[in-house]
Amino acid sequence: MIKIEQLSKSFGVKEVLKAINLSFEKGKVYGIVGANGAGKTTLFRCIAGLETHTGLIHSDKQPLKNHLGFLPTNPYFFPKITGWEYLQLFCIARKISIANFDEKNIFDLPLNQYAITYSTGMKKKLAMTAILLLKNDYFILDEPFNGVDIQSNIIITELIKKLKSLGKTIIISSHIFSTLSTTCDEIHLLKNGQFVRKVLPAEFTLLEQEMTDFTVGDSIDKLDLR
Repeated sequence: MIKIEQLSKSFGVKEVLKAINLSFEKGKVYGIVGANGAGKTTLFRCIAGLETHTGLIHSDKQPLKNHLGFLPTNPYFFPKITGWEYLQLFCIARKISIANFDEKNIFDLPLNQYAITYSTGMKKKLAMTAILLLKNDYFILDEPFNGVDIQSNIIITELIKKLKSLGKTIIISSHIFSTLSTTCDEIHLLKNGQFVRKVLPAEFTLLEQEMTDFTVGDSIDKLDLR
């Protein structure tokens, strides 16, 4: 379980997160949606211990960062490190021994190749493989489906379902609403640094339509497409 109390974050005079209160339970998948700039990634980085903040973050495993797998939108890779070395580095950091990475390579990545040469989707799949190898209790997946081929999207969806069945806590952001509706137990709408709505599965379709109407409005009609 992760419990957030009165979490706020500012960059200079700009307040990005405003007194966030939210709990994430074991064995559940939570979707976080909102427009670009709403504060999703900043919230994730605060939970992962990568940003300072005010307020409190509690968890039943301490320190939280040692039990958390964080998949950023754009994972960073050192220039001269292969996929194999990247996985090895993660495992060494957590004192986990894995004899054969090839049998764990479910995305069929070229592990002997420099990771910096990977495509966007391949980089994301390598980073996800790394956090899965560490036996984490909590997972934060920031846009895990972006840039990934359809076959890998299917695998990632099934991985999320498997993690849920194992009692893990999973938090996901995605601009692809269908990926959230098939995996999430709850979806929370973040707007201007505050959570304004919690939606359960029975209302997922309604939320998607509301977000489409709000985002699109009459902008397409203005193009006068013929």
